[in-house]
Amino acid sequence: MIKNSFRLAAIVLGFALLFFGLFLVYSTITFYNPDKEIVLQSSANPDTVKVNTTYSLITWNIGYAGLGNNMDFFYDGGKQTRDTKARTLANLDSINNFLTQNRTDFIMLQEVDFDSRRSYYINQVQGISQTINYYTFYATNYQVPFVPVPLNNPMGKVNSGIMTLSRYTPQNAKRIQLPGLSPWPYRIFTLRRCLLITRFPMNNGHEFVLINTHNSAFENDSLKMEEMNFIRQIALQEYDKGNHVIVGGDWNQLPPDFAPDRFGNAYETKAFKPLSIESGFMPSGWQWAFDPSMPTNRYLDRPYNKSCRTIIIDFFLLSPNIQVVDLSTINLNFKYSDHNPVKLTFSLGSTQ
Repeated sequence: MIKNSFRLAAIVLGFALLFFGLFLVYSTITFYNPDKEIVLQSSANPDTVKVNTTYSLITWNIGYAGLGNNMDFFYDGGKQTRDTKARTLANLDSINNFLTQNRTDFIMLQEVDFDSRRSYYINQVQGISQTINYYTFYATNYQVPFVPVPLNNPMGKVNSGIMTLSRYTPQNAKRIQLPGLSPWPYRIFTLRRCLLITRFPMNNGHEFVLINTHNSAFENDSLKMEEMNFIRQIALQEYDKGNHVIVGGDWNQLPPDFAPDRFGNAYETKAFKPLSIESGFMPSGWQWAFDPSMPTNRYLDRPYNKSCRTIIIDFFLLSPNIQVVDLSTINLNFKYSDHNPVKLTFSLGSTQ
């Protein structure tokens, strides 16, 4: 009797290990490994943007419409995997309404889902694009057939990315792969970070280069710095050509000279410990544009309340030939996402 029980247990364990091994093989084979550069769209007749003209831009990590003020999240010290479908749809409607009522010339979004279990397979890319009715460009940065954690309620299939919408037709839009890989097997279940670069001709013979980013959050510090150095290299190369450059999005890092406890509650979670960008990271004249009076992100270790830690990780980097006219974080009290949107009004200078 005892021998039979041990034999049965060994068989069950053997099948479990075999299944797990086959699952790792499958996940490794299907690992999302795109080309370093992918042209998303190009146009022979792009619109020209003008110097000494004011334009507006919003960046917003919408948290796939599933991280509203009622949510915590397992990866950030909470317990939940996803919100209800009704609340996810309501959040998405509110996000669309906000973007419609606060139209800007350019919109940069992060964590936009389609065909993902965590957002009930809602095609948010299509929904937002049809609502705003702008030129739309989308770059995948998270494509995993099945994320197996947490074990009691796995995230499952994920398809997500970053999205740039523009009132104007760009010369081209490209997905640029960010460098660095996490150790195996962790890498096969996590994001493949990228930049979404849209390029517009200007009436001074140069170009306006708009870069949408969503940097690493939970990876090691060396990988984060590898990404930052890559972004710096691209920004400086474009500026050296005489171009006008804006990098914006969710940096998952604190801007230079920003006190981590600016809004109180300076605790850390085990998973998310944002770095602070060094004040001398960019040459003189480059501008880190953020609103120091209002947080852009709240921690997800609990549903939103006054005890939550709030910080600034959503902001802009501007080349010296761009003037900030106005910048503000719009306080939505994290009702529809764990991030607040940030609006920038700017003017492109006539000279470098």
